[in-house]
Amino acid sequence: MTTVIDRIDRPSAPAPAGGGAAAGRTARRKALLHWIAVHALGVAVALFFVLPFVFVFLTSLMSDQQALTRDLVPDTWEWGNYTRVLDTPGFLTWWRNTLLYAGLGTVLTVLSSVPVAYALAKFRFRGQRLALMLVISMMMLPPQVVIIPMYLFWAKQMDLSGSLWPLIIPMAFGDAFSIFLLRQFLLTIPDEYIEAARIDGCGEFRTLLKVVLPMARPGIAAIALFQFFCCWNDYFGPQIYASENPGAWTLSYGLESFKGAHHTDWNLTMAATVLVMAPVILVFFFAQKAFVEGVTLTGVKG
Repeated sequence: MTTVIDRIDRPSAPAPAGGGAAAGRTARRKALLHWIAVHALGVAVALFFVLPFVFVFLTSLMSDQQALTRDLVPDTWEWGNYTRVLDTPGFLTWWRNTLLYAGLGTVLTVLSSVPVAYALAKFRFRGQRLALMLVISMMMLPPQVVIIPMYLFWAKQMDLSGSLWPLIIPMAFGDAFSIFLLRQFLLTIPDEYIEAARIDGCGEFRTLLKVVLPMARPGIAAIALFQFFCCWNDYFGPQIYASENPGAWTLSYGLESFKGAHHTDWNLTMAATVLVMAPVILVFFFAQKAFVEGVTLTGVKG
Protein backbone atom coordinates (compact mmCIF):
# COMPACT_ATOMS: atom_id res chain seq x y z
CA MET A 1 0.00 0.00 0.00
CA THR A 2 1.50 3.26 -1.08
CA THR A 3 1.71 6.12 1.32
CA VAL A 4 0.96 9.77 0.71
CA ILE A 5 4.69 10.53 0.65
CA ASP A 6 5.26 7.90 -2.04
CA ARG A 7 2.57 9.41 -4.22
CA ILE A 8 4.04 12.87 -3.78
CA ASP A 9 7.62 11.78 -4.52
CA ARG A 10 6.66 9.71 -7.53
CA PRO A 11 7.45 11.70 -10.70
CA SER A 12 4.51 12.49 -12.90
CA ALA A 13 4.35 11.34 -16.52
CA PRO A 14 5.65 13.94 -18.95
CA ALA A 15 3.02 15.78 -21.04
CA PRO A 16 3.06 14.94 -24.72
CA ALA A 17 5.14 17.34 -26.76
CA GLY A 18 3.14 19.93 -28.66
CA GLY A 19 -0.09 19.16 -26.80
CA GLY A 20 -0.57 22.74 -25.62
CA ALA A 21 -0.03 24.20 -29.09
CA ALA A 22 -2.43 21.69 -30.66
CA ALA A 23 -5.06 22.46 -28.04
CA GLY A 24 -4.65 26.17 -28.69
CA ARG A 25 -5.08 25.71 -32.44
CA THR A 26 -8.18 23.58 -31.85
CA ALA A 27 -9.68 26.21 -29.55
CA ARG A 28 -9.00 28.97 -32.07
CA ARG A 29 -10.51 26.90 -34.88
CA LYS A 30 -13.63 26.24 -32.82
CA ALA A 31 -13.92 29.94 -31.94
CA LEU A 32 -13.61 30.87 -35.64
CA LEU A 33 -16.27 28.35 -36.66
CA HIS A 34 -18.54 29.58 -33.88
CA TRP A 35 -18.10 33.19 -35.03
CA ILE A 36 -18.88 32.23 -38.63
CA ALA A 37 -21.97 30.28 -37.56
CA VAL A 38 -23.26 33.19 -35.46
CA HIS A 39 -22.48 35.95 -37.94
CA ALA A 40 -23.00 34.12 -41.25
CA LEU A 41 -26.35 35.76 -41.93
CA GLY A 42 -25.01 39.20 -41.02
CA VAL A 43 -21.96 38.75 -43.26
CA ALA A 44 -24.16 37.59 -46.15
CA VAL A 45 -26.46 40.61 -45.77
CA ALA A 46 -23.47 42.96 -45.51
CA LEU A 47 -21.98 41.53 -48.72
CA PHE A 48 -25.37 41.82 -50.41
CA PHE A 49 -25.36 45.58 -49.77
CA VAL A 50 -21.63 46.27 -50.17
CA LEU A 51 -20.85 44.38 -53.39
CA PRO A 52 -22.95 46.70 -55.66
CA PHE A 53 -20.98 49.69 -54.36
CA VAL A 54 -17.72 47.84 -55.00
CA PHE A 55 -18.87 47.00 -58.53
CA VAL A 56 -19.79 50.63 -59.25
CA PHE A 57 -16.44 51.87 -57.89
CA LEU A 58 -14.36 49.35 -59.87
CA THR A 59 -16.29 50.03 -63.08
CA SER A 60 -15.73 53.77 -62.64
CA LEU A 61 -11.97 53.14 -62.85
CA MET A 62 -12.06 51.09 -66.06
CA SER A 63 -11.35 52.24 -69.58
CA ASP A 64 -14.13 52.78 -72.10
CA GLN A 65 -13.52 49.41 -73.75
CA GLN A 66 -13.12 47.35 -70.58
CA ALA A 67 -16.32 48.75 -69.02
CA LEU A 68 -18.31 46.88 -71.68
CA THR A 69 -16.67 43.52 -70.87
CA ARG A 70 -17.28 41.02 -68.07
CA ASP A 71 -14.10 42.01 -66.24
CA LEU A 72 -14.56 42.87 -62.58
CA VAL A 73 -11.13 44.40 -61.88
CA PRO A 74 -9.67 47.24 -63.97
CA ASP A 75 -6.60 46.41 -66.05
CA THR A 76 -5.47 50.01 -65.66
CA TRP A 77 -6.80 52.28 -62.95
CA GLU A 78 -8.27 55.23 -64.84
CA TRP A 79 -8.51 57.88 -62.11
CA GLY A 80 -8.88 60.48 -64.84
CA ASN A 81 -12.50 59.39 -65.31
CA TYR A 82 -13.44 61.49 -62.29
CA THR A 83 -11.70 64.51 -63.79
CA ARG A 84 -13.63 64.02 -67.03
CA VAL A 85 -16.89 63.88 -65.08
CA LEU A 86 -16.11 67.04 -63.12
CA ASP A 87 -15.24 68.79 -66.39
CA THR A 88 -18.65 67.90 -67.86
CA PRO A 89 -20.58 71.15 -68.54
CA GLY A 90 -23.12 71.76 -65.80
CA PHE A 91 -21.91 69.10 -63.34
CA LEU A 92 -20.55 71.59 -60.79
CA THR A 93 -23.76 73.62 -61.19
CA TRP A 94 -25.78 70.53 -60.30
CA TRP A 95 -23.58 70.13 -57.24
CA ARG A 96 -24.24 73.70 -56.15
CA ASN A 97 -27.98 73.39 -56.70
CA THR A 98 -28.13 70.13 -54.76
CA LEU A 99 -26.22 71.59 -51.82
CA LEU A 100 -28.54 74.60 -51.81
CA TYR A 101 -31.63 72.43 -51.99
CA ALA A 102 -30.51 69.90 -49.37
CA GLY A 103 -28.85 72.35 -46.99
CA LEU A 104 -31.47 75.10 -46.99
CA GLY A 105 -34.30 72.59 -47.03
CA THR A 106 -32.88 70.79 -44.00
CA VAL A 107 -32.45 74.00 -42.01
CA LEU A 108 -35.98 75.19 -42.80
CA THR A 109 -37.48 71.81 -41.96
CA VAL A 110 -35.77 71.65 -38.57
CA LEU A 111 -36.65 75.24 -37.65
CA SER A 112 -40.31 74.80 -38.57
CA SER A 113 -40.80 71.28 -37.20
CA VAL A 114 -39.28 71.68 -33.73
CA PRO A 115 -41.89 74.14 -32.31
CA VAL A 116 -44.80 72.10 -33.66
CA ALA A 117 -43.39 68.85 -32.29
CA TYR A 118 -42.76 70.50 -28.92
CA ALA A 119 -46.34 71.74 -28.75
CA LEU A 120 -47.77 68.33 -29.66
CA ALA A 121 -45.55 66.55 -27.13
CA LYS A 122 -45.66 68.84 -24.08
CA PHE A 123 -48.76 71.05 -24.34
CA ARG A 124 -52.30 70.08 -23.46
CA PHE A 125 -54.93 71.88 -25.51
CA ARG A 126 -58.29 71.24 -27.09
CA GLY A 127 -57.95 69.52 -30.44
CA GLN A 128 -54.50 68.10 -29.70
CA ARG A 129 -55.42 64.59 -30.83
CA LEU A 130 -57.05 65.98 -33.97
CA ALA A 131 -53.89 67.94 -34.79
CA LEU A 132 -51.78 64.82 -34.30
CA MET A 133 -54.10 62.81 -36.54
CA LEU A 134 -53.82 65.48 -39.22
CA VAL A 135 -50.03 65.24 -39.06
CA ILE A 136 -50.18 61.45 -39.36
CA SER A 137 -52.65 61.67 -42.25
CA MET A 138 -50.30 64.02 -44.10
CA MET A 139 -47.57 61.39 -43.75
CA MET A 140 -49.79 58.90 -45.58
CA LEU A 141 -50.64 61.33 -48.40
CA PRO A 142 -48.44 60.66 -51.47
CA PRO A 143 -46.93 63.79 -53.02
CA GLN A 144 -48.24 62.74 -56.42
CA VAL A 145 -51.79 63.36 -55.19
CA VAL A 146 -51.27 67.11 -54.71
CA ILE A 147 -48.66 67.71 -57.40
CA ILE A 148 -51.11 69.18 -59.95
CA PRO A 149 -52.61 71.91 -57.73
CA MET A 150 -49.17 72.62 -56.24
CA TYR A 151 -47.64 72.98 -59.68
CA LEU A 152 -50.42 75.24 -60.86
CA PHE A 153 -49.94 77.44 -57.79
CA TRP A 154 -46.15 77.75 -58.01
CA ALA A 155 -45.90 77.87 -61.81
CA LYS A 156 -48.96 79.92 -62.75
CA GLN A 157 -49.66 82.05 -59.69
CA MET A 158 -46.15 82.55 -58.29
CA ASP A 159 -44.25 82.19 -61.59
CA LEU A 160 -41.46 80.13 -59.99
CA SER A 161 -41.27 77.27 -62.46
CA GLY A 162 -37.79 76.49 -63.68
CA SER A 163 -36.30 76.88 -60.19
CA LEU A 164 -35.97 74.92 -56.96
CA TRP A 165 -37.87 77.45 -54.83
CA PRO A 166 -41.20 75.61 -55.15
CA LEU A 167 -39.45 72.71 -53.39
CA ILE A 168 -37.58 74.77 -50.77
CA ILE A 169 -40.24 77.27 -49.64
CA PRO A 170 -42.83 74.69 -48.44
CA MET A 171 -40.22 73.26 -46.05
CA ALA A 172 -40.48 76.47 -44.02
CA PHE A 173 -43.96 75.31 -42.97
CA GLY A 174 -42.92 71.99 -41.44
CA ASP A 175 -42.72 68.39 -42.55
CA ALA A 176 -45.22 65.83 -41.28
CA PHE A 177 -42.71 63.00 -40.89
CA SER A 178 -40.17 65.21 -39.11
CA ILE A 179 -42.83 66.57 -36.76
CA PHE A 180 -44.09 63.11 -35.84
CA LEU A 181 -40.60 61.64 -35.37
CA LEU A 182 -39.42 64.55 -33.22
CA ARG A 183 -42.66 64.54 -31.23
CA GLN A 184 -42.06 60.88 -30.35
CA PHE A 185 -38.54 61.74 -29.20
CA LEU A 186 -39.67 64.70 -27.10
CA LEU A 187 -42.07 62.40 -25.24
CA THR A 188 -39.01 60.68 -23.75
CA ILE A 189 -37.86 63.93 -22.07
CA PRO A 190 -39.24 64.03 -18.48
CA ASP A 191 -41.76 66.77 -17.85
CA GLU A 192 -40.00 67.60 -14.56
CA TYR A 193 -37.23 69.42 -16.43
CA ILE A 194 -39.73 71.63 -18.21
CA GLU A 195 -41.69 72.30 -15.02
CA ALA A 196 -38.50 73.26 -13.20
CA ALA A 197 -37.62 75.72 -15.95
CA ARG A 198 -41.09 77.26 -15.77
CA ILE A 199 -40.84 77.59 -11.99
CA ASP A 200 -37.52 79.40 -12.43
CA GLY A 201 -39.31 81.96 -14.58
CA CYS A 202 -38.49 80.73 -18.09
CA GLY A 203 -41.07 81.34 -20.77
CA GLU A 204 -42.02 78.69 -23.28
CA PHE A 205 -39.60 79.91 -25.93
CA ARG A 206 -36.70 80.09 -23.49
CA THR A 207 -37.59 76.67 -22.08
CA LEU A 208 -37.55 75.24 -25.58
CA LEU A 209 -34.26 76.94 -26.39
CA LYS A 210 -32.36 76.33 -23.14
CA VAL A 211 -33.80 73.06 -21.84
CA VAL A 212 -35.50 71.05 -24.55
CA LEU A 213 -33.21 71.58 -27.53
CA PRO A 214 -29.98 70.47 -25.78
CA MET A 215 -31.72 67.28 -24.64
CA ALA A 216 -33.30 66.70 -28.06
CA ARG A 217 -30.11 66.87 -30.12
CA PRO A 218 -30.19 63.17 -31.15
CA GLY A 219 -33.78 63.52 -32.37
CA ILE A 220 -33.01 66.74 -34.21
CA ALA A 221 -29.97 65.09 -35.80
CA ALA A 222 -32.17 62.20 -36.95
CA ILE A 223 -34.75 64.39 -38.69
CA ALA A 224 -32.02 66.58 -40.17
CA LEU A 225 -30.31 63.56 -41.70
CA PHE A 226 -33.58 62.14 -42.99
CA GLN A 227 -34.44 65.46 -44.63
CA PHE A 228 -30.94 65.94 -46.05
CA PHE A 229 -30.97 62.47 -47.62
CA CYS A 230 -34.49 63.01 -48.96
CA CYS A 231 -33.55 66.30 -50.64
CA TRP A 232 -30.22 65.02 -51.92
CA ASN A 233 -31.82 61.99 -53.59
CA ASP A 234 -35.00 63.75 -54.74
CA TYR A 235 -35.66 63.14 -58.42
CA PHE A 236 -39.40 63.66 -58.68
CA GLY A 237 -39.48 67.27 -57.48
CA PRO A 238 -36.68 68.67 -59.69
CA GLN A 239 -38.16 66.82 -62.64
CA ILE A 240 -41.50 68.58 -62.16
CA TYR A 241 -40.33 72.11 -61.41
CA ALA A 242 -36.80 72.47 -62.84
CA SER A 243 -36.69 70.21 -65.90
CA GLU A 244 -37.10 73.15 -68.31
CA ASN A 245 -34.08 74.98 -66.88
CA PRO A 246 -30.75 73.04 -66.95
CA GLY A 247 -29.23 75.69 -64.72
CA ALA A 248 -31.53 74.59 -61.87
CA TRP A 249 -30.99 70.83 -62.18
CA THR A 250 -29.83 68.81 -59.19
CA LEU A 251 -27.44 65.87 -59.20
CA SER A 252 -30.19 63.27 -59.13
CA TYR A 253 -31.88 64.71 -62.21
CA GLY A 254 -28.67 65.72 -63.96
CA LEU A 255 -27.26 62.22 -63.52
CA GLU A 256 -30.08 60.85 -65.64
CA SER A 257 -29.25 63.24 -68.47
CA PHE A 258 -25.55 62.48 -67.96
CA LYS A 259 -26.33 58.80 -68.42
CA GLY A 260 -28.21 59.64 -71.60
CA ALA A 261 -25.31 61.67 -72.93
CA HIS A 262 -22.83 58.86 -72.17
CA HIS A 263 -24.98 55.82 -72.75
CA THR A 264 -21.98 53.77 -73.94
CA ASP A 265 -19.40 55.22 -71.54
CA TRP A 266 -20.41 53.25 -68.48
CA ASN A 267 -17.14 54.04 -66.76
CA LEU A 268 -18.00 57.76 -66.78
CA THR A 269 -21.57 57.06 -65.70
CA MET A 270 -20.32 55.00 -62.76
CA ALA A 271 -17.78 57.68 -61.85
CA ALA A 272 -20.57 60.27 -61.77
CA THR A 273 -22.64 57.90 -59.62
CA VAL A 274 -19.77 57.57 -57.12
CA LEU A 275 -19.45 61.35 -56.90
CA VAL A 276 -23.19 61.63 -56.20
CA MET A 277 -23.20 58.90 -53.54
CA ALA A 278 -20.00 59.86 -51.74
CA PRO A 279 -21.30 62.89 -49.75
CA VAL A 280 -24.33 61.00 -48.47
CA ILE A 281 -22.21 58.05 -47.34
CA LEU A 282 -19.69 60.32 -45.61
CA VAL A 283 -22.41 62.30 -43.83
CA PHE A 284 -24.04 59.12 -42.56
CA PHE A 285 -20.79 57.60 -41.26
CA PHE A 286 -19.84 60.77 -39.39
CA ALA A 287 -23.33 61.22 -37.90
CA GLN A 288 -24.48 57.63 -37.53
CA LYS A 289 -24.18 57.60 -33.72
CA ALA A 290 -26.58 60.51 -33.27
CA PHE A 291 -28.78 59.19 -36.06
CA VAL A 292 -29.17 55.70 -34.55
CA GLU A 293 -29.71 57.10 -31.06
CA GLY A 294 -32.37 59.51 -32.26
CA VAL A 295 -34.27 56.86 -34.23
CA THR A 296 -34.03 54.32 -31.41
CA LEU A 297 -35.43 56.62 -28.72
CA THR A 298 -38.40 57.82 -30.78
CA GLY A 299 -40.42 54.72 -30.00
CA VAL A 300 -40.06 54.65 -26.21
CA LYS A 301 -43.36 56.42 -25.54
CA GLY A 302 -46.51 56.87 -27.57
